[in-house]
Amino acid sequence: MGTATIQGALWGARARDWATYGEGVSRPLFEAVLQQLRVGPGTRLLDVGCGAGLAAQLAAQRGAEVTGLDAAAALIEIARERVPAGDFRVGELEELPYPDHRFDAVTGFNAFQYAANPVTALAEARRVVRPEGQVVMAVWGQAEDCEMAPVLAAVGRLLPPPPPGAGGPFALSAPGRLEALMAQAGLQPLASGEVVCPFEHPDLETALRGNTAAGPNVRAIQHAGEAAVRQALADALARFRTPDGGYRLRNTFRYVITTPAG
Repeated sequence: MGTATIQGALWGARARDWATYGEGVSRPLFEAVLQQLRVGPGTRLLDVGCGAGLAAQLAAQRGAEVTGLDAAAALIEIARERVPAGDFRVGELEELPYPDHRFDAVTGFNAFQYAANPVTALAEARRVVRPEGQVVMAVWGQAEDCEMAPVLAAVGRLLPPPPPGAGGPFALSAPGRLEALMAQAGLQPLASGEVVCPFEHPDLETALRGNTAAGPNVRAIQHAGEAAVRQALADALARFRTPDGGYRLRNTFRYVITTPAG
């Protein structure tokens, strides 16, 4: 069973809420990686797991020729609205529908780890990037550097039991984990970095709408019911309430930039 079959329905269930209230919290990560890649006029960029297309939109604003692929048709629809000149498709990370060496850079923001086989997905990224191009994988930083960790744990308790050996959201966060995984796909590291992304919401309802739109939380709703998930989120978020009634959580993301080995 491929990535799109597993993930598409989950991430597409509340696509408009994700685009409006969820995706934007990662903007500092998108901006930092695009800057490190020196994305500019003429850059041919593929964003896998592109979601509602915010990273692609930021790249297009820098002059890049953008392509995006995602499991969720509803998210791809929004990406096409945001970047009409882009090429956005529904598809599998493990079977990219592009010719060899098509792109200057391939980015995966919290994406490759959702593939049924992440190494195969990374190998596909290696195939479609030019020999001197770059492949980027970004994931959560270490749990102690992410104030979302207790929030994710609270919802995690409402999910069905994971398959044996399945890693949690921080499975690839420790230094060296991403590099080792990407090396299995024939990619060698060039650079790495961490980016702080403050998750800010003006009120509880906005925070709940953004969080309940994420694929794993949609799965929790299917398993335990919306009321239970919303209550778990509200309880976990309470400690991060600001004096003005909003919410702010400081989170770190880690990225590794690689190039095809050999």
